[in-house]
Amino acid sequence: LGNGGSTLHALRCLEEQYGDQWTSFTVLLIHSGGCSQRLPNASALGKIFTALPLGDPVYQMLELKLAMYIDFPRHMKPGVLITCSDDIELYSTGVTETITFDKPGFTALAHPSELAVGTTHGVFVLDPSSFSGKGGLEYGSCCRFLHKPDVETMKQSGAVCVRGGSQLSSPGSHGDWGTASECVYTDSVFYIDHSTAQQLLEFYKHMGTLCCEIDAYGDFLQALGPGATPDYTKTTSNVSKEDSGLVAVRQQLYSLLQGTALNVIVLNNSQFYHIGTTQEYLFHFTAESKLRFELDLQPVTFSIFPDTAKSLDQLSIIQSILEPGCVIGPGSVIEYSRIGPEVSVGKGSIVSGSYINFSVDIPSDCFLSSLSVKITDQVEYVTMVFGVGDDLKRSVRLLSDIPSLQFCGASLPECLDLWSIEASDQLFSSEDTRLGLWTARIFPVCPTLSESVRMSLNMLNSVQYKSAFKLSGFQLLSVEEMLTYKDVEGMLKFRKQIYDEICLQRQKEKSDY
Repeated sequence: LGNGGSTLHALRCLEEQYGDQWTSFTVLLIHSGGCSQRLPNASALGKIFTALPLGDPVYQMLELKLAMYIDFPRHMKPGVLITCSDDIELYSTGVTETITFDKPGFTALAHPSELAVGTTHGVFVLDPSSFSGKGGLEYGSCCRFLHKPDVETMKQSGAVCVRGGSQLSSPGSHGDWGTASECVYTDSVFYIDHSTAQQLLEFYKHMGTLCCEIDAYGDFLQALGPGATPDYTKTTSNVSKEDSGLVAVRQQLYSLLQGTALNVIVLNNSQFYHIGTTQEYLFHFTAESKLRFELDLQPVTFSIFPDTAKSLDQLSIIQSILEPGCVIGPGSVIEYSRIGPEVSVGKGSIVSGSYINFSVDIPSDCFLSSLSVKITDQVEYVTMVFGVGDDLKRSVRLLSDIPSLQFCGASLPECLDLWSIEASDQLFSSEDTRLGLWTARIFPVCPTLSESVRMSLNMLNSVQYKSAFKLSGFQLLSVEEMLTYKDVEGMLKFRKQIYDEICLQRQKEKSDY
């Protein structure tokens, strides 16, 4: 459905459950995260439940969102506040300034960002007469909304501003300015008043079954403002799945929303952080990032981390049990895991939901995440392993093109040879000829968690040292299939065991004093 389709579906559920009551509701609607292909340790349970290196016990992204938005409902007319689950907005306003969501139509928060950030987000073309760029908080209006525009488009549309100055409305006038002070205002959270939400709901009911992905940001916001044009309805470059009905649905949405106001709350003193990829996750959680400083993120959060475990400050251990003797390299994140005494983890790696009770060196830049699965009624385990930089979104249509797919620095056919797996159409789980790392059936199903980690690390080892490791004889799953068969209860049970053990250890330490 895409996050737009799921928004419409959620509105329908609200109406079905509460009838006319929902006309008076203030609703917080969080997109909990789709496949999460760029941060796969969040794929099974959803990005909104990502653990943060903060709190005791650990806060998840959900708690942080609720804390950040705690003041909003008091200054909000009935309607829906929409946010995604992998961004953090930190802002500072004056004592007397409040963020108020009370206007008809859409109201969006806007943050000053570098032009490069604008290319991967939504960008507002602000009406220059409605804001000055000064002060902590300003209410302005928006001519149009650009979805992931290139720098040239931003400049031509008049979206580029100079910090401390005013909007540069004429495209040719900004050649003399130094690029350091240029910025655009990018999107994050937005609010839809109740009557507009009702309009969208009626549209959804009228549509019957949705046949394509709708994006709540691109497809709703691009229709708004006096400068909106329907050109975007035909562009499919930002869509994860091209569907035949998409253009028609976009055009209908454009007709429905055209002329609706897009109000903007400009937060001049704010910072928008995105934690949607393995690189962003590692950077914000382990490096000297501004976010780490502002939220006071900790190197060790709610974990048993013995003094003898060798490590540096640049890391993030979240609700995990590490035994004396293990070594964790700088820039690595360990979450919801048990790490034995003879384990060393290299630099810049991610280990999630794993139990490693054998002697092993996990290489640098390694991504390791374990899942419980139920294929029959039996609980079994599969561990996915990749390079942190591997592109799980990339796919090809033909078997002859799979040499272009990279697994930990080697081509996929090279890896398949080492594992004695035949490259065929049956190797991939996807029905629509999307051949990629996401759909490749290469991960062995095992009876125990530690065995599944061992097998996947053997696969990685075989690629690293170009030595054969036969996977024939195992049932193999793709990441796509792991998510189909995921056993959420089993994964939460493992986390709870770690939680209980940490609590017990702390009680013991207290009584020892």
